[in-house]
Amino acid sequence: MSAEQVHRTSHDVEIAAPAAVVYGVIADTERWPLFFPPNVHVQRLEFDGTSERLRMWATANGAVKSWTSRRTLDPAARRIDFRQEIPAAPLTGMGGTWAVEELGPDSSRLTLLHDFTVADDRPEDAEWVDRATDTNSRAELGRVKALAERWGRLDDLVLSFQDSVRVDGPAEPVYDFLHRVGDWPELVPHVTRLDLTEPAPGVQIMAMDTRTADGSTHTTESIRICFPDAGRIVYKQTATPALMDAHTGEWTVVPDATGVTVTSHHHVVIREEAIARVLGPNSTLEDTRRYIRQALGRNSTATLNLAKQHAETAAAV
Repeated sequence: MSAEQVHRTSHDVEIAAPAAVVYGVIADTERWPLFFPPNVHVQRLEFDGTSERLRMWATANGAVKSWTSRRTLDPAARRIDFRQEIPAAPLTGMGGTWAVEELGPDSSRLTLLHDFTVADDRPEDAEWVDRATDTNSRAELGRVKALAERWGRLDDLVLSFQDSVRVDGPAEPVYDFLHRVGDWPELVPHVTRLDLTEPAPGVQIMAMDTRTADGSTHTTESIRICFPDAGRIVYKQTATPALMDAHTGEWTVVPDATGVTVTSHHHVVIREEAIARVLGPNSTLEDTRRYIRQALGRNSTATLNLAKQHAETAAAV
């Protein structure tokens, strides 16, 4: 820490779930974008079983911030300490602790501590960070509580799948088609409107209207993180259709000796309480899984085929 004033915050929540289950949720950072509202993408850079180094992207007061953190995991004590290596401005330092306390066989308390400093102790920056930390901490603790308390059903509520298309052409025009999302209303028939801002290189914030098979329109909002050198675009929907409690995904472009495989990946948490209202009172969870799989797969496969057409046409020319 520097000589600047250290600000400290503490948040906690009681959870009707075993302490080991709660610890498992906070330890699995690679699923945080699907489980926690502020988190957009987490990339594990190093892991030796006890300590890990992570590159993280998350929202803070509506802005997308990115940083690298180190975490030390202690499953016996059910404690995780974390410290940002290079904090995102206006921070000059940020760290803290997740701690799980066992209250009973099926009851626990989760505490989240933060300490932070800001450049030159500027009060407006300290207030901004304090507000972002409070908002995100409450959101994360609330999600841990909701997830842990229905952990036994979570496998049924989480849906993951992918669709792939083979392209006889180079990788660059495939990635270019997927990256130029601002042009999709002219290129992708099921996209009727798309508003795009790019606040930083590789970061895209978009609001999109999508037409479904029955003619209705869904409005979604997403944040996309683009990795052109790796042929990857990861995204998180920050405003989802009614049946989805959360939705994250990824486009991958993988070249080989004879062409390209382009794949759309989806991960969804189903909003169970919306099933009857959206699909009818007799609809089951399995009906919902099938409906979401077909709806998302139909649109993403259509986009994949358009990317294929774009790349193969460019190759022919």
